[in-house]
Amino acid sequence: QVQLVESGGGLVQPGGSLRLSCAASGSIRTIYTMRWYRQAPGKQRELVAGITVGNRTTYADSVKGRFTISRDGAKNTVYLQMNSLKPEDTAVYYCYSAHIPGGAYWGQGTQVTVSS
Repeated sequence: QVQLVESGGGLVQPGGSLRLSCAASGSIRTIYTMRWYRQAPGKQRELVAGITVGNRTTYADSVKGRFTISRDGAKNTVYLQMNSLKPEDTAVYYCYSAHIPGGAYWGQGTQVTVSS
């Protein structure tokens, strides 16, 4: 079993920054990809950003140029640097990992609130 623990959420004013972290622990095999999703009240969960073992990244159009995903392979940790935050970025942010030869896991989520 694999556990994902997110941290770094909180309350920030519009235009501010936050850095989310997600650390994987447990019976970890090769992590193929780690991603951040978010879910706002009344909306479906959506992909925010992802990064593969080869450091290929993908971003939602709504966060391109503002958010940066990175990873530390040695620590099995993924980060999401969020700059120029907007009220519409308010959501619960979830970490996700997919492994080789199989298995996918979710974190418990961390709340990000952007408000003045």
